[in-house]
Amino acid sequence: MKRRDFIQYATAGVMTPVALGGYSAQAYGQSSLLNSLAAVADVNDRVLVLIQLNGGNDGLNMVIPLDQMSVYNTLRANIAIQESKVLRLTNTVVTGIHPAMTGVRDLFNEGKVSIVHSVSYPAASQSHFRASDIWFTGASSNQTLTTGWIGRYLDEEFPGYPAKYPSTDMPDPLAIQINYITSTALLGPEQSMAIAIQNPDTFATLVGDKVSLDPSPTDNTPAGRSIAYIRQQQVSSVQYAGQIKTAAGKGKNLVTYPTGNSLADQLKIVARLIHGGLRTKVYYVSIGGFDTHATQTDATDTSIGAHATLLKQVSDGIKAFMDDLRVLGIDKRVAGMTFSEFGRRAGSNSSRGTDHGQAAPLFVFAGEGIKTQFVGKNPNLSDLDNNTIKMQTDFRSVYSALLTDWLGETTNTSTSVLLKPYDPAPMFRQSVMATEDPFVTFRMFPNPAVSDVMIESELFGPGGLQSLRVVDMAGRQVSVPVERLNNDSYRLSVRELPIGNYVVAVEANKRKLTNRLMVSR
Repeated sequence: MKRRDFIQYATAGVMTPVALGGYSAQAYGQSSLLNSLAAVADVNDRVLVLIQLNGGNDGLNMVIPLDQMSVYNTLRANIAIQESKVLRLTNTVVTGIHPAMTGVRDLFNEGKVSIVHSVSYPAASQSHFRASDIWFTGASSNQTLTTGWIGRYLDEEFPGYPAKYPSTDMPDPLAIQINYITSTALLGPEQSMAIAIQNPDTFATLVGDKVSLDPSPTDNTPAGRSIAYIRQQQVSSVQYAGQIKTAAGKGKNLVTYPTGNSLADQLKIVARLIHGGLRTKVYYVSIGGFDTHATQTDATDTSIGAHATLLKQVSDGIKAFMDDLRVLGIDKRVAGMTFSEFGRRAGSNSSRGTDHGQAAPLFVFAGEGIKTQFVGKNPNLSDLDNNTIKMQTDFRSVYSALLTDWLGETTNTSTSVLLKPYDPAPMFRQSVMATEDPFVTFRMFPNPAVSDVMIESELFGPGGLQSLRVVDMAGRQVSVPVERLNNDSYRLSVRELPIGNYVVAVEANKRKLTNRLMVSR
């Protein structure tokens, strides 16, 4: 939240008679107490860490639908993870994650991770460049934007950058990317709102501490504008060099990070700078290699291989980072998300790889505040769009949640940043954006249904179903013909049911399971 907004809201609050330390709060008004409170709120503001998985991550081998293993194994017979090796998660028996991701599994089981299913956008692009640009800018598929979504957010929060910064209220970089250059996501109206660094220990030495630039004006040509941009970046870098050097000197890392892990190396720097006192709002890190068209897995053991190595680096890096923040006592200030420009196809190719797809899951993690561990449900692998997973959650709904529910911006600010309103995805709220319970333990399709409905799950057990009931919204049991195909599969005829919503309840393998059914014509 902006310091001025805090003062505005706090000022409105002190107009009511409230006792504060034995004195009426109304008497303070715009006093030193109020300004001190505003300063504390600003210093302790939350931080957002963005983790880009560059290349298009295969989400279906990262988050695995245990309720659809038969279809899953058929679609990707040469790369499917064996069910016995999938890591189980608390509170669900239908969803697991890749066996290399023990760190994320542990964080999830601690209530610090939300899995957002099937994230994409309408008419998704399968071009690396275009899809990345859409995720960076928050654009629609038929729209081109010249600013990034984080750049617009920072411009709203800190207007007048770069001319008015560093300032007394904000002496530190608005955003930092651990890289040579900054992402399009960080582009503001005039330039990048971020500083790119590789190593805070050498950054100040490399850029110096004094501005020494050619003062001559540049031509209004593409080359001239590029020169002007580079000069401004140099000025910004020099202005912030001292702050970064000081924070790096004060900050510490108190846990051991994995070696040979580029993402962990970057997150280690981020933790150190946050602990060192930088008030930077956004950190951006990345890891590449996710364009896994071939040899995604080992030929004899699908739980290892190129993709497994990448997922382990992501998982181990995030776990070390969050553990470090916890030990340092600053984890409750920090949230992060993983994202990739698109997912992979549901079916594998003959090269033990996956080709470009559409929707994929992502992780949102935080030291505190995660309320919904699943947003949406497992994708229906029997209802694909040209072998790609259909979208459940628009990625801009995730951005909206990060802006409003985490960073404390207003709905109007979120709408301004994202250029239209998006309902926040409920990672930080006690609700679920899905038409079905995310803990559903059997699959039902088609749904909505017209005539026949298939229900199936390997979780029914060797004895199949002990009972099956269909109940309408008034709680009345209705009769439907049921045909048993095998222990795992049943067919229901709903031809005679009126249009509407129903609950299908089954008992199987000592479990009572339910799913929601819509009948339409």
